[in-house]
Amino acid sequence: MEESRGHFLPSDVPESTSSNNSERLNSGAHAIRGSGFPGVKKRGHNSRSWIKIDQDGNAKILELDKARIMRQCSLPSRDLRLLDPLFIYPSTILGREKAIVVSLEQIRCIITAEEVILMNSLDKNVVQYKSELCKRLQTNKDQADDLPFEFRALELALELTCTSLDGQVKELEMEIYPVLDELASSINTLNLERVRRLKGHLLALTQRVQKVRDELEHLMDDDGDMAEMYLTEKKLRSEGNTPSELNAPTSFSDGTRPVSKSAPVSPVASANGAQRLQRAFSSIVTSSKQGSLISSSSGGENIEQLEMLLEAYFVVIDHTLSKLFSLKEYIDDTEDLINIKLGNVQNHLIQFELLLTAATFVATVFAAVAGVFGMNFAASIFDYPSAFSWVLVITVGLDNFFTFHLSSSKFLGTWYTATCFGTLSMRSLILKFFKPYFTLSLL
Repeated sequence: MEESRGHFLPSDVPESTSSNNSERLNSGAHAIRGSGFPGVKKRGHNSRSWIKIDQDGNAKILELDKARIMRQCSLPSRDLRLLDPLFIYPSTILGREKAIVVSLEQIRCIITAEEVILMNSLDKNVVQYKSELCKRLQTNKDQADDLPFEFRALELALELTCTSLDGQVKELEMEIYPVLDELASSINTLNLERVRRLKGHLLALTQRVQKVRDELEHLMDDDGDMAEMYLTEKKLRSEGNTPSELNAPTSFSDGTRPVSKSAPVSPVASANGAQRLQRAFSSIVTSSKQGSLISSSSGGENIEQLEMLLEAYFVVIDHTLSKLFSLKEYIDDTEDLINIKLGNVQNHLIQFELLLTAATFVATVFAAVAGVFGMNFAASIFDYPSAFSWVLVITVGLDNFFTFHLSSSKFLGTWYTATCFGTLSMRSLILKFFKPYFTLSLL
């Protein structure tokens, strides 16, 4: 534990001095906050278990608090919230000055130019990332690699994330295709419930894959973010340029003595003191411009290298997303097929209802005719013996006409309207027609 904590202390600070300062700070904080609230947690001092993996593939388990990680990696507090397992955040890759913050599914880590600080967890993805990264670093320890350390760690995180998401999509395909085929052949409540549950899982998985794809696309579209992620080059540039800028001699055309860039200018100077100061300032500006041009030119190559790496996994995750979209289209096609089948069943029910309505109309016509002839009134039609036969023939003929002609598919709407109208108003029409006979019979 002492070795792990000493690794995060600055090299130029003695251990005894740092321990004394930490004791004074802890005692002062304890005096300010008081000892009467034992249940209150100190802000920034809640240690968590982390796994540190160096460039040689050696892994250590550390107990680190948020404040120490923020100082060591120069990260704001909001970036560390992405790594907190208590919060649920979408997949994110952030490039900072000294570190890359990676939050891809269950793999949450901080990648620097020298080490990887991984959230310690029992999740299979985290364990696989740790073991695979250590194995690759130890295997390629003596071999030259085109990719720097931070890109190899980032590549493994992207590889495991894309593999995990693609495996989940394959499992979902194997589960949902038989259910959809069974639902298309047999529509029941159990199959509908299974499809509803699988569709919810599909939508959630699509959002996760879409977020990873959008994050990679956002990184590839922004050259500044990709240049910020090249930590090894920035570290080597800062270590190589700082001593040279301090020790590099400044030459002047007039043979005067070089002026230090950090030396203060005396207010009592010779007549050409202002010129010397101006020349020194111009040399500083020129060197800074040259350094920026060199860094931008080298950064362009590194951006291209990182862009090729991100593009490879962008193609993989885009293929996974296309499979999810194909699966969603298959579900939509199955839903359309089910709606067509339900519409067909509904049409059969409507047709059966029309047949029942037609039978009711036929019975109503016969009942109306029988009711008319059963009334007690005087009519000349009763004087003819064959009148009953003619009325029966005409009634049967009209019923056959309505049944076999208007009930065809071409006249379904007309037939339905006619039957409803005839059923509701048959008696009123007959009574209105025979109203004079009722009056005569009453007289």
